[in-house]
Order: sequence, then C-alpha cells, then structure tokens
Amino acid sequence: MKNSSSIIFGLATIIGFTILGLFILSAFGKESTTVENDNDDYRYELVPANENNIIIFDKKTGEYWSKFIPSDEGPTNWEKGDFPANNSSK
Repeated sequence: MKNSSSIIFGLATIIGFTILGLFILSAFGKESTTVENDNDDYRYELVPANENNIIIFDKKTGEYWSKFIPSDEGPTNWEKGDFPANNSSK
C-alpha cells in the first residue's frame, strides 16, 4: 500500500512538471517572435545633408535614396545608390 501511493505521487509529480514545462515553453516561444518583427520599425533613417538635399538610408540593405530639391523650384526625381559607408566595410 505504501509502495503504490509513492508510485502514484511520483507519476503525478512528473506529469505536473511536464505540463508546467510545456506551458512555459509555449508562453515564451510566442513572445520571442514578436520581438524580431519590431526591428523593422527603425529600418529607414533620414540622413541630414543640407537645405537642398534629402537622403533616406535603408539600414537593412545598405541602399540610400537621395533627392536634390532647389529652394526656388518644384519636385525632382529620386536617385537610388549604395551608401558609401557600406562599400568601405567590404
């Protein structure tokens, strides 16, 4: 009688810890995937050039887009290029 109650208590303890472990793994597993998606919020950076040039830098690909805007004229076309700092690290 004493042996069977010890076995039941041992099995219940093992099953309880297994359920607790699975619950903890599932709870923390979902949280880590949402953190990775938050990094795209700051993917682009506006680089200050001067009053006539606008440069937008893509931190993920290393490309940039620049646009010259004369102070007395309307809009012009965007030009795409590789950021010089990205080429020096290769």
